[in-house]
Parts: sequence; C-alpha cells; structure tokens
Amino acid sequence: MDPLNLPDPASFTPLRTTRSAADTRALGAAIASVARPGDALLLHGPLGAGKTCLVQGLCEALEVDGEVVSPTFTLVNRYHGRVTVDHLDFYRVEPDHDLGDIGVHDLLDELDADQTLLVAEWPVLLQPLLPRRVELLVAPGTEPEERRWSIKGVPDLPPAWKSLLVGADPSC
Repeated sequence: MDPLNLPDPASFTPLRTTRSAADTRALGAAIASVARPGDALLLHGPLGAGKTCLVQGLCEALEVDGEVVSPTFTLVNRYHGRVTVDHLDFYRVEPDHDLGDIGVHDLLDELDADQTLLVAEWPVLLQPLLPRRVELLVAPGTEPEERRWSIKGVPDLPPAWKSLLVGADPSC
C-alpha cells in the first residue's frame, strides 16, 4: 500500500481552513478538547501539510511536557500530559512490515483499554486494525500556509467530535 494513496475527499465533511501554523495548532487544541483516551485519530495529507503541527497543538493543549516532533524515523513517540498520547508515523513503513515488531499490537491493547489517545500520520496500514476511528484529511489551500481540513468518523463521527463542526468554514 502506498502511504501517499490519500482517501477520497468526497467521503469527508469539511471541518475548517487554517491560514497559519498557529491556526493549525489551535485546531489541534480544539481536537484536544473532545479527544479522549481510547480514541484513534488518523491523519491523512501530503508531506508538509501540517499534520505534525496539528499534533503539536493537540499535545500542548493536553499539557505534554517536552518537544513534540514527527516520529518519522522512530515510528512511535509517546507523550505524557493530562492524557497519554501515542504519536505514530508510518510513512517509511513497508506494507508487508510486521507491525508487531514496532509494538503496534501493544499500543492497540492500550487503546482498547482507554489508556492512550492514538494519533497516526500516514495511517493506511493501521486502518484495517481500527474499526472505530476519527480521520482527518488535510489539503493545501490557495495561499502558501492555507490548509483545508476535513473530518470523518468510522463507522460514525462520535458525538463529542461533532462539536468541532459547529462554525466550520463552509468554503472548505
């Protein structure tokens, strides 16, 4: 599976447009207000679209100490704040890679036990393992720092997450 194989935007609901890194971090903070341990958040979008910036805002709002960076090379970063956040990045993981080798099954057990909030970039390999999840799709806008964010839930968007749609930018 190609990690660049992005999902069909038609299956997502427009969420909002961010116009700067600060706006993207603010969206991450808004997500932190509804995300709970046991939630899986999958982030789709091209390189440099702001996925890690969104996670930084989420972690800052959850009072994570320390620097939040993309786990592109480490594959998994665990952050401790008001909630434990497991930040995964599968950009460099081959489709036939045994995810057990990098501890994914243990993380999924913790997710099922509501002990962690899982956030994954380039999550194509995880999708079959997560029957319940929230997905965000980000696409570049017309301005250099503009990003258009869309959301969907599988099988449905959880009620708490629907509050993010209030006041969403209809131009997305």
